[in-house]
Amino acid sequence: MIGKLNHVGVATPSITDAIALYRDMLGATSITEPFIMEEQGVRVCFVNLPNSQIELLEPYGDKSPVRAFLEKNPKGGQHHVCFEVEDIIVARDDMVAKGATVLNDGKPRIGAHGVPVIFVHPKNMGGVLVELMETTKGAH
Repeated sequence: MIGKLNHVGVATPSITDAIALYRDMLGATSITEPFIMEEQGVRVCFVNLPNSQIELLEPYGDKSPVRAFLEKNPKGGQHHVCFEVEDIIVARDDMVAKGATVLNDGKPRIGAHGVPVIFVHPKNMGGVLVELMETTKGAH
């Protein structure tokens, strides 16, 4: 079921500062412009790597789930890992059948890549919030 690692989500109190860190300290040369996902409560951008991406997440709005994460981790840190799956509904149903808690009442939503995603609770995934992302049709 699990496909390739798509990205690692990193929560940050300042996306501007995080961009500078990845660019200036690590030499990243391909970073997307930040954009707002109002429904998700985040401002997002991607640091493009040769084999994956880092998704930088800054809270947007008072109800942002990233805001709660930053209250516990004020400097930011790893928020989630995202793996690709061929069919998000099949993946969700498989997770539920195995006893996992799928957040958002199990309802897929459209993620930052424009495809359906679900999140599996860290208590079922060894303490790591896992995002499953449906691969874009025709993707490798």
